[in-house]
Amino acid sequence: MKMKACDKFHKQRSPKKVMLDKSFAGIKAGQMLFVGTPHIVADYICAVPAGELSNVTKMRNQLARRNKCDAMCPASTAIFLRIVAEYAIEEMDEGKSPCKVIPFWRVIAPDDKVAKKLPIDPQWIAYRRKLEEIV
Repeated sequence: MKMKACDKFHKQRSPKKVMLDKSFAGIKAGQMLFVGTPHIVADYICAVPAGELSNVTKMRNQLARRNKCDAMCPASTAIFLRIVAEYAIEEMDEGKSPCKVIPFWRVIAPDDKVAKKLPIDPQWIAYRRKLEEIV
């Protein structure tokens, strides 16, 4: 049976700092890599005010700096971002208003890779951004 996004979101995880012993995804050996959690990603997204926009790169850079690291893991961040978005979508499917869920559309653009993997039409993200006047 497939695990629900809610269960993935609430799964107990701890953030980590890892000193890279070899280069990975454009991050050089010897640099400190931050591996967050879905909750850290969700908290970042929730702090983006309505009508404003961030993006995955900006989020990774800011969270890495906040955690005194050189970079944030791009692979785990993409996974956690998808978990957060699918959790919000799941909540909306269960009747929660978009105004009451994690506003993932403020970080995920309609043309982002992760948007194409979500169980919604990427144009829905464009619609949400338009409602908030994020162009």
